[in-house]
Amino acid sequence: MPDQSLSSIVIFAVFALFALAVFAIVALKLWELVGPLVDRTLQGASVAEYASQRMRRFKAQRRPDDEDNLEDLPDDTATLLSMLTVASIVVDAQDEVVRSSPDAYRLGVVQDDAIAIDEVMRAVHEVRAAGGRRMFDLTTSTPERFISMPSEAAASTGVVETASVRRPNWLKVTVGRINERFVVVLIDDVSDAVRFGQVRDSFITNVSEQLLGPTEALVVLADNLERGGADEERIARDARQVRDSCEKLNHMVADLLLLIKAQEPVTPSSANRLDLLEQVRHVADQLRPQAVAAGVGLHVDGDEGVIVNGEVDQIRTAITKLVENAIGYSPQGKSVSVAVSRAKTGDHAMVRVLDQGRGIAKEDQSRVFERFYRGTEQTSRTENGVGLGLAIVKHVALTHHGDVAVWSVPGSGSTFTLSLPLAR
Repeated sequence: MPDQSLSSIVIFAVFALFALAVFAIVALKLWELVGPLVDRTLQGASVAEYASQRMRRFKAQRRPDDEDNLEDLPDDTATLLSMLTVASIVVDAQDEVVRSSPDAYRLGVVQDDAIAIDEVMRAVHEVRAAGGRRMFDLTTSTPERFISMPSEAAASTGVVETASVRRPNWLKVTVGRINERFVVVLIDDVSDAVRFGQVRDSFITNVSEQLLGPTEALVVLADNLERGGADEERIARDARQVRDSCEKLNHMVADLLLLIKAQEPVTPSSANRLDLLEQVRHVADQLRPQAVAAGVGLHVDGDEGVIVNGEVDQIRTAITKLVENAIGYSPQGKSVSVAVSRAKTGDHAMVRVLDQGRGIAKEDQSRVFERFYRGTEQTSRTENGVGLGLAIVKHVALTHHGDVAVWSVPGSGSTFTLSLPLAR
């Protein structure tokens, strides 16, 4: 009798395992059929995120006769908000964001269906309680997920790249009450105007400072000529000083004009499609004599047919600044490589400029894209620069909806990567 019981248990266990295996196979086959449909439905979101989206839509679309009998946003108000050129956010009585422009997320004001800035939330509470409106200035940072950039070099080496786009957003915020339930937040992004004003002020300040050099050199030369008796060698030395000061001033003014020009975003169109490798080859041909004079090799390679939308002079200027920078910091006998490729993500083109110089100190890497910033490690070929080259590259990248990043280890050279969206 015990043997029969044991046999029954074994047979039951075998059938149970067999049933589980059949269930697993059926489930796998079903997932192969249903999985793509689920992915299309979720559109890349997690199940939790998708459920949250559906709940928001339900709350925004529910009618007055729903069980909780809550008043929805009036149709005329919703239509008006959709016509505004500024970003808008609608907050309900529970402080939940029920409607929001995409820019509100990009500017860091809304996160996870809620107001992410305490100052804005306080203004919402004040307006809901007392009416009227509140107007104030606000500075935010763009969330990390909106400034991601392909960083294949960093992934392969384990070294973090320093990207250039971490810049503040300057906003003018207006908060007002729609009715007893809803409060609206209007966000006017004035960042471009503020940045343009900063460049203009930098232009005036730095040109004024740089004018002192040629002026002082001219005064010295004039004094020596006026007194007479100065030897020709001294006169020639003073004249060279005047010429060098004027050349530096002219170079700085030209760079500042380029920086001002690279402030307005470029709109992609069929008229501004560019072959990126063709632009790189053009720049290399222009700079090859400079590389030869410095004793530095210059090599170009990359994928054919990588097309981007861009303003040709700005793209060439950005590439020129990167290659000039690499040549300037490369020792004699070393080489600079420029490569064009498509990012593994499939949506960006990348121009990588690699040098074999001394690299960039860690404390300088986060600042190299600032206007007029000069690193601590200068060479005889870079000591007369004004610190605008990489700032120009940064702004060209941003106006083309791209980015620029640096990877560097002191003693191992540097790699600058210009990333631009592929033309569609």
